[in-house]
Amino acid sequence: MKKNIYDLIVVGGGAAGIIASIVAARDGKRVLLLEKLSKIASKLKATGGGRCNLTNTLKNEDFMAKFGRDGRFMQDALKEFDNKALVAFFSEIGVETHAPDGFRVFPTSHSSATIISALEKEMNSFGVEILCGQKVNRLLTIGTHISGVKSNNAIYHAPSVIIATGGLGYPVLGAEGDGYALANELGHSVTELSPAMMPLKTKESWVAECRADTIAKVELRVDLKKHKKLRANGDLIFTKSGIRGPVVLDFAREVTPLLSKYSEVPLLLNLTKGLNEEQITKRLKDEAMKNPTHNVVQLASALLPSALSLELCKLADLELDATLSKASPKSRAKLIQLLAWTPLTVIGHDGFKMAMITRGGVKLKEIDPKSMQSKIVSGLYFCGEVMNLDGPCGGYNLQWSFASGYLAGKRR
Repeated sequence: MKKNIYDLIVVGGGAAGIIASIVAARDGKRVLLLEKLSKIASKLKATGGGRCNLTNTLKNEDFMAKFGRDGRFMQDALKEFDNKALVAFFSEIGVETHAPDGFRVFPTSHSSATIISALEKEMNSFGVEILCGQKVNRLLTIGTHISGVKSNNAIYHAPSVIIATGGLGYPVLGAEGDGYALANELGHSVTELSPAMMPLKTKESWVAECRADTIAKVELRVDLKKHKKLRANGDLIFTKSGIRGPVVLDFAREVTPLLSKYSEVPLLLNLTKGLNEEQITKRLKDEAMKNPTHNVVQLASALLPSALSLELCKLADLELDATLSKASPKSRAKLIQLLAWTPLTVIGHDGFKMAMITRGGVKLKEIDPKSMQSKIVSGLYFCGEVMNLDGPCGGYNLQWSFASGYLAGKRR
């Protein structure tokens, strides 16, 4: 067997690259996986805080809808390897899973180490050659066909190459956007790249006083004329410098691109589980009837945590020890408005160093969804986050990585 000649080279040792290498090796192909870090699966190890939320229980149609207008690009990959197939695959290699909340699927161990160990064992069983410390600097071609790769210290040949390098999020785990540059050099277009799934910083400083509580069932809206349709629902946490929590992590993928166009992005937050001004007014009056000596902060605390109620009462210019009947009509009306829709202004974020996901990537129109093969260079395939497709929290992005990696490994 000639040295450095393979049937398939996989660039990137994350979830997508690992599953692609396993599928191809099971099919009898000689597979080389190149990883620039000292070990594979570094980002997979950190997924879900180390608990590894593999996928979720949504049906394929609902799953794709969560990715927006480009979600249907996943249709063929999910037909081949959806959540049920993923669960069956892990069961086959000795990892049992469950969905304790009926939605998110985890290994029963709730440890990413279980997942990584099983995947490594499967790769070894089928002879996948893994070389770490190998940064791929160039893709090699003969005409319009891929012929191999050049790394920092060697050249490797193969008629098929899969790019599974991930995005720009968490550079400490090796993310540098290598795949974007490699694709671009061969004529592929890469969209604007923005950090996603991350906390957001706000102009308002009062949020720092409200860090003790998680606010459930919050609705967020972008308050910009051209972007009024952007909204999300979920749990929110105030931080020292802004907001985080599941709803913010999801919504950040919509907000961060706007910050590149506007210096500020105004938001409106309904913190009262969907109550409108009329309903809030009734609730406050009912509370005042039951507790006539309670001040406005105490009354508002029937709807929200006391620290948050205090800050909103301050914003409404209320006398904090006043009862509802003694409060000025103007300040009372302002409090009701704030309880219905609290304004916040996003002014920044911590960039890719805190981003779990990258929004943007290699343009989907240049990739065949039935195989993940490039439409520009034959034998070149893409999978996972390097493509312009990202979803919310809850196992969406990892399922997509596994599904696209599976399809690329099977079709190569």
